[in-house]
Amino acid sequence: MKASGIDDSLMIKVLLIIGTRPEAIKMAPVAWALRAQSATFETVVAYTGQHRELLDQLTDILELHPDEDLRVMSQNQSLASLTGRLLDGVDSLLEKYVPDVVLAQGDTTTVTATSLACFYRRIPFEHVEAGLRTGDLQCPFPEEGNRRLSGVLAHHHYAPTAQAQSNLLAEGISPERIEVTGNTVVDALQRMLDVPAELPFERPSGPWALVTLHRRESVGPPLRKVLSALRNVLCEYPAANIVCPAHPNPNIRQLVETELEMCPNAILIEPMRYDQFVTAMSLATVILTDSGGIQEEAPSICTPLLIAREKTERPEVLRDGVAELVGYDAEIIQQRLTEFFSRSQGRADAQQGSNPCGDGCAARRIVDSLYRRYATKLLHS
Repeated sequence: MKASGIDDSLMIKVLLIIGTRPEAIKMAPVAWALRAQSATFETVVAYTGQHRELLDQLTDILELHPDEDLRVMSQNQSLASLTGRLLDGVDSLLEKYVPDVVLAQGDTTTVTATSLACFYRRIPFEHVEAGLRTGDLQCPFPEEGNRRLSGVLAHHHYAPTAQAQSNLLAEGISPERIEVTGNTVVDALQRMLDVPAELPFERPSGPWALVTLHRRESVGPPLRKVLSALRNVLCEYPAANIVCPAHPNPNIRQLVETELEMCPNAILIEPMRYDQFVTAMSLATVILTDSGGIQEEAPSICTPLLIAREKTERPEVLRDGVAELVGYDAEIIQQRLTEFFSRSQGRADAQQGSNPCGDGCAARRIVDSLYRRYATKLLHS
């Protein structure tokens, strides 16, 4: 919001658009860094509400109280209807605030609609976490397509890694429009690690896996294969546990509950607050996930990571040996989990070293970049 007593014509007006829980986590450090320079930046935070319940639980933890909330979420919405509501809603924000620049993060429908709305009004859109690619429009779906569409319309690209920068250069983006900043999720993670949260479940005494499954392309046979592997492991190792936070998508939630509720050592819980989830990641024996953000977070806490996807747009974690791609292969998943559970100490940390996804200073680099490129407004006012 505008600093008290300061003429907003002498400030750089930045609109941050946030739609989902991962976006809130990754955009919060940018909001913190902008608000720390309130004499220079007027910061407006807008929620679209694409993840209603998951977004609400983050507001206080991340000190990310929105100035606007579009509340676009509806039951059983199609991607097309969601996109239409988002486009109208974001356009109304652009008309109301007339920002100098708009930032959005990642690969959701919120990001694509924001980039298009900005394009129509000729307002610069800048893409946080730009340049991640698998090269396959169907994996992840629709996120890969969202990233490419947003990349075409973006005025500036904040690439988290050198590989992401190379992807953008290969697509014809001018080098001066790309900056390698690291990933802002590492900034948020480091802040959460400073004050460990109490877990919302009783910590298992033996080895345990933290499991998160939510990808749209996994629903159906792929997810069933993963759950089958989990059931087999839990039967083979009754002293081991899995902790699985439920996802609000009813198709995924119902399948997970149906497949695992009969396993006494499967701990099915409601979604955790982000601070609780960070603590859980740091204590788990191993993590099995199809999440993108966790691929960036786990290396910072040295928890072994198995990626339940066929492809990843974060190849750096594979290259540096801090994660393993296991796909939906039930046999491989069962084998790898069994290896972790059968070790006498219950946990072996992942390969030590720096996180290839960031160093905790990404938000500062983004704000410094904004100042360098938009300070001419201040100089000529």
